[in-house]
Amino acid sequence: MFRLNKLTDYAVVVMTHMARSPEPSLHTARELAGGTLLPAATVGKVLRALLDHRLVTSHRGMRGGYALARSAREISVAEIIGAFEGPIGFTECNTTPGCCDLEPSCTVRYNSGVIGKALQHALGSIRLSDLTKPMHESSTGNGRTVSITFGSGENNEHHQHHSRPYQSRV
Repeated sequence: MFRLNKLTDYAVVVMTHMARSPEPSLHTARELAGGTLLPAATVGKVLRALLDHRLVTSHRGMRGGYALARSAREISVAEIIGAFEGPIGFTECNTTPGCCDLEPSCTVRYNSGVIGKALQHALGSIRLSDLTKPMHESSTGNGRTVSITFGSGENNEHHQHHSRPYQSRV
C-alpha cells in the first residue's frame, strides 16, 4: 500500500488550509492548529520543515505569521510530499541507486522506474490550489485509465492552464 507518513499528510492539510485564504495572507501557528484541528506542536514541526524547503515564508513581529512562499497554483503536491518523504518513487532502488544487492539482476527494476515516473508526473500535475476544491474521479470500462477532473469544470483554474485532466494509464 502506498501512503504518506502522518507528518506529510499534516503538511498537505496545513498548506491546503493556507491556500484557501485570500492571497497573500498571514497565518499564525495557533490559527493553523485551530483551523486544522492538529496539535500546535505538530503544526510547529510541519511549519519548520515547510520553511526549510521554502514552501512557506515566515514574518516576525506582532502581526507576523506564515504565508505560502508562492501562489497555490505554483506549488505541486509532489513538492510538498518531496519535502517530507524525499524523492518520489515506486521502489527505493529507483530513488536511491545502489541500495539493493539485487539491482544488477532485478527483472522489474525498469518497470518500477516507469511506475515511479508516472507517480511523480501524477503528483506533480496536481497543484495545491486543486486541493481547495472537490476533485472528481472517473475510469474507463477496463479500469486501466483513471482520470481526475479538478473542480467543477467550466471555470476551473486548472483547466485554464492544462488542456485536459491528468490521466494515469496503469
